[in-house]
This record gives sequence, C-alpha cells and structure tokens, in this order.
Amino acid sequence: MALEITQFLLSAQSADQKVRTEAEGNLRQFQEQNLPSFLLSLSVELSNNDKPLESRRLAGIVLKNSLDAKDAARKQQLLQQWVAIDISVKLKIKEMLLSTLGSSATEARQISAQVIAKIASIEIPRKEWPELIRLLLFNMTQQDRPASLKQATLEALGYVCEEISHQDLVQDEVNSVLTAVVQGMSVTEYSPEVRLAATKALYNALDFAQTNFENEMERNYIMKVVCETTVAKEPEIRQAAFECLVSIASTYYEVLEPYMQTIFELTSKAVKGDEEVVALQAIEFWSSICDEEIELQEFEEVDGGDSGTSHSHFIEKALPSLVPMLLETLLKQEEDQDQDDTTWNVSMAGGTCLGLVARTVGDAIVPLVMPFVQTNISKGDWRSREAATYAFGSILEGPGVEKLAPMVHAGLEFLLNAMKDENSHVKDTTAWTLSRIFELLHSPSNGFSVISPANLQRVLGVLLESIKDAPHVAEKVCGAIYYLAQGYEDAGGPTSSPLTPYLPDIITCLLATADRSDGSDSKLRASAYETLNEVVRCSNLKETSHIITQLLPVIMNKLAQTVEFQIVSTDDRERQGDLQALLCGVLQVIIQKLSSADETKAVILQAADQIMVLFLKVFACRSSTVHEEAMLAIGALAYATGPEFGKYMSEFYKYLEMGLQNFEEYQVCAISVGVVGDISRALDENILPYCDGIMTLLLKDLSSGELHRSVKPPIFSCFGDIALSIGEHFEKYLVYAMPMMKGAAEICARMDNSDEEMVEYGNQLRRSILEAYSGILQGFKNTKPDLMVPHAAHLLQFLELVCRDGQRDESVTKAAVAVLGDLADALGSNVKNLLKDRTFCNEFLVECLHSDDEQLKETATWTQGMIGRVFAVSG
Repeated sequence: MALEITQFLLSAQSADQKVRTEAEGNLRQFQEQNLPSFLLSLSVELSNNDKPLESRRLAGIVLKNSLDAKDAARKQQLLQQWVAIDISVKLKIKEMLLSTLGSSATEARQISAQVIAKIASIEIPRKEWPELIRLLLFNMTQQDRPASLKQATLEALGYVCEEISHQDLVQDEVNSVLTAVVQGMSVTEYSPEVRLAATKALYNALDFAQTNFENEMERNYIMKVVCETTVAKEPEIRQAAFECLVSIASTYYEVLEPYMQTIFELTSKAVKGDEEVVALQAIEFWSSICDEEIELQEFEEVDGGDSGTSHSHFIEKALPSLVPMLLETLLKQEEDQDQDDTTWNVSMAGGTCLGLVARTVGDAIVPLVMPFVQTNISKGDWRSREAATYAFGSILEGPGVEKLAPMVHAGLEFLLNAMKDENSHVKDTTAWTLSRIFELLHSPSNGFSVISPANLQRVLGVLLESIKDAPHVAEKVCGAIYYLAQGYEDAGGPTSSPLTPYLPDIITCLLATADRSDGSDSKLRASAYETLNEVVRCSNLKETSHIITQLLPVIMNKLAQTVEFQIVSTDDRERQGDLQALLCGVLQVIIQKLSSADETKAVILQAADQIMVLFLKVFACRSSTVHEEAMLAIGALAYATGPEFGKYMSEFYKYLEMGLQNFEEYQVCAISVGVVGDISRALDENILPYCDGIMTLLLKDLSSGELHRSVKPPIFSCFGDIALSIGEHFEKYLVYAMPMMKGAAEICARMDNSDEEMVEYGNQLRRSILEAYSGILQGFKNTKPDLMVPHAAHLLQFLELVCRDGQRDESVTKAAVAVLGDLADALGSNVKNLLKDRTFCNEFLVECLHSDDEQLKETATWTQGMIGRVFAVSG
C-alpha cells in the first residue's frame, strides 16, 4: 500500500523552481487521492535508514503537518481525517514511528518523537492508543537499549505530555512516566544527551504530577533530583533544570517552603556566576514567586477570603538577600541593548524582577534599594549611573505614595538634568523612569502629582528638547509625554488644563518627531503618533478646540500624501500601510474629540466629505493594518455625522462587505462588525437597503468554522443594533437569527468553566446574546411585540442559566438585568405566567439592587418597575 516517494520528496527541495513545483504538485495529488497510503508512505520513508536524510526529514515534516495545524478549523479537519483512516493502516504508521525512535539518524528520531505526540494528542483522549505509554516506558526499562533510543523516547514522552491533558492518563501511568523521566536525569547512569531530554520531559510532565507533589516522599525525591540537576556540568541541562523550578514555582507554590533555602542558594550562585541562559532562568524563578504572591494578595484584597493557597511570604523573607542579588544584575548591561527591542539579558531580567518584588512587598523595598541608587547615580562609570536610574524606576509601583513622594520630589530635578548625560543608555533609562513617574505619581485629579505649575515648564522644556535625541531615547520621551498628558485629563475641571498653554509646542514637536527620517526603522514614528492621540484625547476641548481644528487639515494632508506614494517594492507598500494606519488613528481621535461637543461638531460635519474620500482612497491600497484603522475611523465618523453618513454608503458598502468576509485577518472582520453597529445607530431605518446583504454576511460569519471565535459575540450584539435601528423590518431576519442565538446559548451551557480563557469567552458570548435579545425586543416593542412571545420561555431559561453562573462578570449581570426589564416592557401581560414561575428573577433583582454599582442598581430598579407593571396591569 505504501509507495516509493523518495524522488518526489527530494525534488520538492530542488533549487530548480520548475522541478520543485512539479514535485509538490505530485505529492499534493497523492495526498488528495489516497490519504491513508500517502501517510503510510511518509512513515515508511521516515523509518528507512537506507533513505537519504533530506527525504526522511521532509517526510517527517509533511507527516506532522498532516496531523496538526495552528488554525483551529484546519486542526479539527485533520483530526477527522486521521480518525477516518482504517485502523490497520494507522497501526502500521504508528509501528513505523516507534521503530524510528531507534534510528541511527538524530533528525529522524527527533521528528518521529514529535509525530508520535501529534497522533497521541488525537488518540489518547479518545482512548485509542492505550499501549503507547507502556511501549515508550519499555524502551526506558530495558538495560540493553542504546542511549540514543532512550533519548528519543524521553523526547517523545515530553512531547506527549505537552500535547495531552493530565486527565488523559491514569495515575499509574503518570507514576511510571515520572519515574522514568526522573531516573533519566540521573548523573551516574546516563549520558548528557539523555539527561537533557529527561529534564525537558519532566518540564512537560509537571502538570501531571499533582498527586505526586502532594506526597511528601515523592515530592522530596523529585525536588532533590531537580536541584541536583541545576548544578550539572552542562549549561543546557542546568538551564532546563531551572526551567523546571520556574514551572514548579507557579504550579506547586504551596509546598515549596522546605526547599526555599536550597533554591535561594542555587539561584544566587547561578545569577552571580553562571552562563546567561542559566542565570536568566534563575531570576525567572523569583519573578514567578512574585507573580504567585501578587495574585494571592490581590485575591485577599478583592475577596478577603481564602484562595485555597496559603501565602508563604517567600519574597518578604528573602528580601534582605534577594534585593542585593538583583541590584548586582543591573550592572551587567550590554553595550547595544537599547538599540534592539528583542534584547533580553540578565540586567533587564533583574530589573523586571525587582519591579515585581516592589509590587509584592511595597514600602519595604525602598530602604533596600535607595542606598544603591544614591551610591551609583553620580559615578563616572555609565553602567553605575544607568543601573541606579533603572533601580529607581523599577520600584515606583508597589510602595505607597507617602513613601515614594519625598524621594521622587528630591530626585526629579536630578533626572531632568540626566537627560543631558553624555551616555545614551543613561538617557534612555532616565526617560523611561520619567515616564514611570508620570504614569504612577502624576494624578492631579486624585489630589497628588510630582508636577506642579512651578516645575511644569521646566519638565516640558527638557522633554521637548530630549525628543530630538537618538530614536531609542526619543521613543521613551514620547512615553513620558503620553503619561504627562494622561495625568492632566480632567485635572483642571471642565474649564481649564495646566497643559493647554504648551499644547501647540507639544503637537509641533510630536509631528516633527513622526516625520524624522531616522524614526521609521524604530518604533519612534508609532510612539509619536500614539502620544499625539493621547495629547488630543486628554486635552480640554473648551480651551483647545481651535488647536485641534487646525490639526485636522494637517493630518488629512499627510494622509492624502501617502496615497500618492510611489510604490516600487513590498517594503514601500508596507511603509505606506503603516503610516496610513497611524494617520487614520489620529483622525479617529480628532473626529471623536471634536464631535463630543455640539460647539465643535460642525467642524467634522463640514470636513466629513473630504475625510470620507480619503478613507476610501486608503481602502483602495488594501493593506490589512490600514483596513483595520480606516474601519475604526469610519465608525467614529458614522457616529459623528449620524443620518448624514447615508450618502457614503453606496461607495463604502463594498469595503464593508470585504471586511465582513475577511476570515483570515479576523481582527479586521471584528472591527467591521463593530462598524455595522456604529452605522446602524447612525442611520436608523436608512440602513434598510443594505440590511439583506449585511445580515447574510453576518449569518455566514456565524456559521463559519474558519472564522476566529472571538468575532462571533460582537455579531450577536450587532443583531441587537440592527433590530433596534430597523424595528419591525427585522421580522424577516428573525427566523435565521433566533436559531443562531439559541445555538450559542446552548454552547454557553456546555462550556468548560475550569479553563480561564473559556470563562472569559463564555462571558463575552452570554453578554452579546443578551444584548441581541434586548435590541430585538426594543425594536419590536411598539409595533410587533407578539413576534417575540414564542421566544420568551427560551430567553428566561437562558437568563436563569446566566443568573446561576457563579463566574459571570459585571457586564453580563448588567446585560441580564436590562434584558429582563426589556422582556417585561415589550411583552407585558404575555409573560405574566412565565415570570410568575421563575423564582430566580426575584433573587437576581435583589442581588442587583444590593450592588455598589449605581448604574446597575438604577437598571435593576427600572426592571423591577417593569415586572411590577406586568402584574399590576393584568391584575
């Protein structure tokens, strides 16, 4: 049944494009015509030691890609295809793969281990490969098996543990896997290659070890072996062992107490003297402990109750030794670390960990860090000055304002002067520290700010001068201006803002920065425009309307220029798209700002035609980032212009259609759905001529297995917007929309509440279904309320499910109490009998009426009144 495919596989890697294309076509044809034979042929090729390594490698890759994909819909399709293959063929493929673990070729062994795991991910949850773990463990227990086979087997075990859930194995299997893996880490028995594979396998198997970590004897043994492995001779093994400790820190925090002294000594030694890859993991261990303790503290603050895990205060106990160790790392900077965003080194990891320590212990960190700052801040060596500044900036979140205020007040002038330091690293970190100060300690509306009318001019003078510095420094300065502007939002009341006199200079500097010829290769241009957006958004409109009005044609002109760019290469197209996206973003903010008051809305209405022409020209460039930003800006324009937006629909509709059909770039699709809502609210019944097309596309989106699930909740909300806009005309879509809504409600009922991501998605889906019901009920209320009577029982059933869900968030609660009121308001006496039997309604209303949220209480009071009216009117 297997066919000879060596030549095809070799030709598919040929330098000659014609040969390559023909071979790829032949392989694809074979795959489509006879998938079982194709997969078997690939496994035979991979397992055959006499075949060329190049063909074996590609066979393994194609085999793996035939079993798994990143896209969820494609992954499901591949799973179904594998399940449908005859058992005897699958058995042969699996035998071939297991035999390849003993191959003399390293690459063949490695890829075979990966493919075994992919098959396991399909079959083990379905109880279809029960003997796999036993067969793999057999390789480990036989003394005469070669080290290479044991290494490949451990790799396979690690990959299998990564792919499947801990619920898929029985405890005996878990025990056997852990025994084999931990024994494989033994320094006396195995080669470094086997020990590395075993340590990596343990990392993937730790999630399965819950029961074992509850048993003190087993836990002690695992921890002893892991700790011993952190001092192995080989750095890759030491790194993998510390990765295991990082995982243990977050998974088994509550049982770590007896091992912490040993772990501190091991991490301290690694941070001070080991290779960087090892030191990074040692620091990461403490960052993980911080994450755990911050989460425990947040839980205690919110719930005041028992999270189930006791707080061991490891960071507090280790503080006197841990902080000096981290401060020492700050002096290990790299010469070019500011130039590359992807750089991650010991100095950066240490500073990040120090920041987490500050958030964990608060005020206690200040006296431990400030002597280091004071000693190093004025030294002649740039590393000392930069490290001191980084330490200062890292501890600004966590300690209280009372503790930080005196030292920040004292240090602000020093930092402003340091923006003229001769070293660019020092300036970069100083600008970052200033942005942290403005983000965390500049909130005039809350009564505290390190900036006063007396020093504001000095601060802005330094920032607007420093923004001309090297791109990486200027980018951090943009961040400082961003948070400075944000802090002044609502600061001077409705009439005045301290920032207003400086606004023209700030805007001029930001526009000049965005236009810098050296800014396009870094993130500087994007930072400048994002900061401009925040400056506009947070400005006081009464005082600055003329400035923002003048800015509008400047940005429009810049956007018009991008349409005329000469596009010769893909890079040109990308640069054009990036700039258009940024400029559309600025226009969106200006439109929202000026249309937020009646006095200035006329500016937007006057310019709307020209703005829309520009957006349509941008769409013609067809870049997904532009499409996204232009869509968002059009949503803002629709909101601002209201019914007037109707005149643009005939031109715009084709782009809206394209957006709603963009399954691949699902964010574009999601934004397009949001824009449909904006347009519905703007046009009301005038959207009717486009409703058939829009509803068809929305229903198609909901039915698609390809479209990312995150787009589906906004579609239901959109149904509500459309129904509210077109009222009784929504009747023709009811027969299609209601089954979709009921189907989604059933999915909510079956959702896995143990998965945080699914809980969040479930809340989004519930809220959007409720919003759809609200819009439809309100849309039919005055003309055809009876159309919803047949669906009332289902809605109440769904509401009961939602109300009894302990994991619903506040937005779901608000949507639920609102739709309950809409149901009573729209259907009146028609729902009296249904409401009479639903005890949950009263319980839920009581819960809402006792809420601290005033808006929720208000809605609940209105809903209570609507239900009361149903019973009063019908006697």
